[in-house]
Formats: sequence, structure tokens, C-alpha cells
Amino acid sequence: MARTRLTPEREDEMYAAVLDLLREVGYDALTMDAVAARTRSSKATLYRQWGSKPELVAKALRSNKPVSLDEIDTGSLRGDFHAMLGRADDCQMEKDSALIRGLSQAVHDNPDLREALRELLIEPEMNGLDQLLRRAVDRGEVRPDSPALKYLPHMLIGAFAARQLVDDRSVDQAFLLDYVDSVVLPALGV
Repeated sequence: MARTRLTPEREDEMYAAVLDLLREVGYDALTMDAVAARTRSSKATLYRQWGSKPELVAKALRSNKPVSLDEIDTGSLRGDFHAMLGRADDCQMEKDSALIRGLSQAVHDNPDLREALRELLIEPEMNGLDQLLRRAVDRGEVRPDSPALKYLPHMLIGAFAARQLVDDRSVDQAFLLDYVDSVVLPALGV
């Protein structure tokens, strides 16, 4: 299927509309018709450009990440984590948390969405996190045999998921910075 050429501005506009719709109605109720109406485009254009709803959603989520983790290198693991968390303000973190919560059930019910998210969002982020951690090991900040290394993604995702559930509050930078300093870095032996 040939893809049409969209300007970067138009693509960003379409991704923003998809994310807004996701926040408003959730994944299951999001339709290509609704995206087409919101973006003043045709369903045919959407399918020609992205192929499927899961791919469109995954690419919209990916576009929401301004910097890849592998681009962050401050010279220390603590600095890298703080730089990573400094990429989004509290308002953006609240929006991202709402998206994560809204997609959590949809991922279990939609294998195509799960696969698209893994391919376009999760795996690139995991590769970036692996590079970030590898540099910390190479600098001697973290032991290469630290048992916490393999659980780092779980710890970070857990902070996003648990804050709303435990404290009835959205994540914010202050919480995540304290979490990294109090939980993540000590678990890694830093």
C-alpha cells in the first residue's frame, strides 16, 4: 500500500488529534471515522498512511516522545534519569499517565495494538534504557551483575501506574525525581 506524503506539521496535527481522542474516549471507542472527522481527512487517507488503527495509535504515542533515551548522556546515571524526567512538565506527565491507564486494558484485549506498541514504542525505549544503563555500568556506577538491572523498566512503569492507585494523585516531576533518588538508584546500588 503506497503511503501519501504528509508535511511534518500535518502529521503532528493528526497525531495530536489521535492522542486527544484517546484521552477522551479510550482506545476501544476510538474509530478511524472519528479520527478522520477530527483531522478533516478521509478514512482512506488514514489507512493508506498508517495501515491500521493500532499502528496509527502507536505512531501517535511515539511522536509524543520528544527525545529518545539513547540521546541522553549527562555523564552520570542520576543525571541521566533526571534529564529523562525533565523532558516533560507536570501537565504532560498527567496526560501521559492518563494515556497509559487508558491503554492498559486495551493492550490486553488487542494483540495488534500490543504488537504495534512493542515494535514502535516499547522496544526503542528499552534499547535506549539499555544503552543508558550500559554506560552507567561502563562508568562503574552500577555493578554489571546487579539483580535490579533487569527490573528497572518494571520499577519505572510501576511508579506511573501506582501513584494514582495508591495516592489518588497523578505523577509529577517531584514525585518521580524523589522515586528515582529514593528507590531506583539505591536498588541499583548507586
